[in-house]
This record gives sequence, C-alpha cells and structure tokens, in this order.
Amino acid sequence: MLPRIKTAIQIKAIIRRAEVAGAHAFLVRRGQEDAGALFLKISRLDGTFTVLNQARRGDGELIWTKPIGDSTDEAVASKYLEKQLRFDPDIWILEIEDREGRAFVDEPVV
Repeated sequence: MLPRIKTAIQIKAIIRRAEVAGAHAFLVRRGQEDAGALFLKISRLDGTFTVLNQARRGDGELIWTKPIGDSTDEAVASKYLEKQLRFDPDIWILEIEDREGRAFVDEPVV
C-alpha cells in the first residue's frame, strides 16, 4: 500500500494547482487534520457541479470517484455532502470553481 499524505497537505496542493491554472478553490469544511476523508465539489460556474471523493482500489491505488454521477445541480451536490457530513463529521470539503470542471488531482477519476 502506498503511504498516505495528510489531508491538509493534499488540500494545500490542490488549491495551489487551481490558482496557478486560473481557477479558484476554497475550503468549505475543515475535517480531521491527519486523515479525514476529502470531498471535492467542482462548480463549472454554469449551475452544474461534480462531486468527487477519494477511494482506494483493492491494490491500494488512490482514485477519485463520482458518487452522484458526472454532473448535477448545486442542491443535489450540497444534499449529498450534508448526508456524508452526518455520517462522518471528520470530512473535508473543498470547492473548486473552474469552467472546465478540472479537479487538479494526479490520481485517476473513475
């Protein structure tokens, strides 16, 4: 299994990558410092959103999944994240505003 990077460090890297590319990213919810689950809420600035969350494949490879599909509206995305927060109060939520819908992560999005 690959070593795990602290969530706070991952978030700083994603925010920096977004800024360099001309997008905006901001922390909506701060979770557990070392290992809280990370969710990305990506706004295309046209009313559509994609939610991504981290997962690991059986071989330990880190990937990003789309738990509510490719594209939805803000109400559906927010409701999904609220449900996740009730289930696990340690989650992190990072919102990215990017017209291209980029996630600014290295791992595969499946």
